Amino acid sequence: QVHLVESGGGLVQAGGSLRLSCAASGSISSINVMGWYQQAPGKQRELVAVVSRTGSINSSDAVKGRFTISRDYAKNSVNLQMNSLNPEDTGLYYCTAVGITQHGTFYPGPYWGQGTQVTVSS
Repeated sequence: QVHLVESGGGLVQAGGSLRLSCAASGSISSINVMGWYQQAPGKQRELVAVVSRTGSINSSDAVKGRFTISRDYAKNSVNLQMNSLNPEDTGLYYCTAVGITQHGTFYPGPYWGQGTQVTVSS
């Protein structure tokens, strides 16, 4: 059983910063890809940024230069440092993990956390 536990959301004024964290639990040997998606009010879930086992990063154009994603491979965790936030960044942020090896078995996923709310006021 794989669980993704997120933390770090909150309310911030435009121009402010927040840091999201996500840790995977459950005796995991490795995770291929970890990252974050955003679901804004009334919209579908969209990619924010993901990082692979090799350190390759894929992120949306909207966050380039403002958000930084990082992984702790030993702890099976991923962080998202969000700077220069604007109201369009408001939404539920979901942690995701894809391609998990646990007890010698490969699980393709994707797996999702419960979501953490980010609200940016203007």
